[in-house]
Amino acid sequence: MKRQYYVYILTNFTSTVFYTGVTSNLVRRVSEHKARVADGFTNKYRINKLVYYEIFEDIENALLREKKLKGSSRKRKIGLIISMNKEWRDLYKDIL
Repeated sequence: MKRQYYVYILTNFTSTVFYTGVTSNLVRRVSEHKARVADGFTNKYRINKLVYYEIFEDIENALLREKKLKGSSRKRKIGLIISMNKEWRDLYKDIL
C-alpha cells in the first residue's frame, strides 16, 4: 500500500490566523490539534479547524508544497481555501 502525505491549512474559529502543516496521517494530526495536546502556535491561537488539504504520494513534494504555502500571502491562502471549501466548513468530519 502506498503511503500518502497531506499538506493542510488550519484556522481558528474566527478565521483570523492560519497554520500550514504536513503529515502522513491527517486524521490523527488534526485530532491532536483539536485536543490541544502540544503547546505552541496552534494551541496559543486555538487553531483547530481544518479548512484545506492536498494529498501527495511522496514526502519531498509535500514538504516543498508546505514551504511554498507557508511563504504565500494571506490572500493566496484564502483563494486556495475558497477553491476547495467555499463555506469554510471544518473538513475534519469529511476525512474521518
